[in-house]
Amino acid sequence: MLRWLIGGGREPQGLAEKSSVQTIGEEQIQNPYTELLVLKGHQDIVRFLVQIDDCRFASAGDDGIIFLWNAQTGEKLYELHGHTHKITAIAPFSSSDVTEEKTDLIITASADRTVIVWDCASGRQVQKVSCFHSTVKCLTVLQRLNVWLSGGSDLCVWNRKLDLLCKTSHLTDAGISALVELPKNCVAAAVGKELIIFRLSASNNGSEEWNILEVKRLVDHQDNISSLVSVNDLTFVTGSHIGELIVWDALDWTKQASECNFWDSSVHPDVQPEIKLSQSPHETSVQHLTSDDECVFAAVGKGIYVYNLQMKRVIACQRTAHDSSVLHIEKLPNRQLISCSEDGSVRIWELRERQQLPAEPVPTGFFNMWGFGRANKQANQAAKKMHENTPVYFLELVGDLIGHSSAVQMFLYFGELGLATCSADHLIILWKDGERESSLRSLTLFKKLAQNGDLQLRL
Repeated sequence: MLRWLIGGGREPQGLAEKSSVQTIGEEQIQNPYTELLVLKGHQDIVRFLVQIDDCRFASAGDDGIIFLWNAQTGEKLYELHGHTHKITAIAPFSSSDVTEEKTDLIITASADRTVIVWDCASGRQVQKVSCFHSTVKCLTVLQRLNVWLSGGSDLCVWNRKLDLLCKTSHLTDAGISALVELPKNCVAAAVGKELIIFRLSASNNGSEEWNILEVKRLVDHQDNISSLVSVNDLTFVTGSHIGELIVWDALDWTKQASECNFWDSSVHPDVQPEIKLSQSPHETSVQHLTSDDECVFAAVGKGIYVYNLQMKRVIACQRTAHDSSVLHIEKLPNRQLISCSEDGSVRIWELRERQQLPAEPVPTGFFNMWGFGRANKQANQAAKKMHENTPVYFLELVGDLIGHSSAVQMFLYFGELGLATCSADHLIILWKDGERESSLRSLTLFKKLAQNGDLQLRL
């Protein structure tokens, strides 16, 4: 609906043959986001959004500034200055000590080779570290251990006071691209094509010193690892620039399953094949991964794929979900999925069950008369395999949010408070449920009239 209000639609349905991207009409009855708030302040690409609590979030990007916002009203709470170059990583860090009053902190890393800890309640800088030999590209908080990790050319472990507890030796000039927490005080670090497992342990002599030990290197990927996500205490998943998805056991770090055929039309027979000599890395890269207990949701090139962990196969896909690369996806509680893309759009999908038709066997009588039984058997097996590989679900487009004029980098879902998106157009947009907002305005008006004595309530 908002597409038509803001900037016109895509091509009419009659011209849809020119592009295989799904379109949706003006009446988006399942799309609740009919109102928006535009939040201004950033002066460059906004790349990161992190949730602080149920109604606050922080934004950061290439201007080196961090903003704290109210997700309900869009009010700018604080503007944090301290970095001189673009922000490269950000993470929330809440106090876990029951003896202390709960404090909400955020940690930011920058291309200026510094890391700063900020107090979200006051907007003040708590502490700054500038001893890094390279840019920190990822931050991970281990809440249970009350420490946090920074990943650059090496891996460092810090406490809340920003004391360096331990660090690895130099790992790579390219830097650690992603980190994820694993059971048994372990973490997995993506370093180029390799996945390195480290174990953390506190010192036995009573001091606050820690040790970090490399315990295993996993070299199953054929290209650089681009995405890393923890599913649960038993499973984590990685994705690479050439479209490899590998499922790992989180306890013994063995390979459990893999999917490397996202672009093979014989594996996904419902997908219309394209005539191309080859697929570019840009079209096959696993840009982002998210999961629930049953499935992994992968943003691969312009498409979205749903991989079932128990069945060990793709059960639904939308090969061209957007006109450009999908940068971020999230699964919602109501069987819906949200994606955003370089094309500037945010799209809402619903996972629906496909009507299954029984596989029809190839008739055999006539061919068997002439000795074609073997070929017949092969045809039946091929048909059976095709039926087994057919996705049992499909992704139906139910909403299309157009408000940004450039690539949408990521988003945050706040439940009934709506959706926050950030973009290369320097803007943040809060997408609101129009019916809910209208009801809230009416309720506020009635309360105000009642307080002023202008409203006479009658039975």
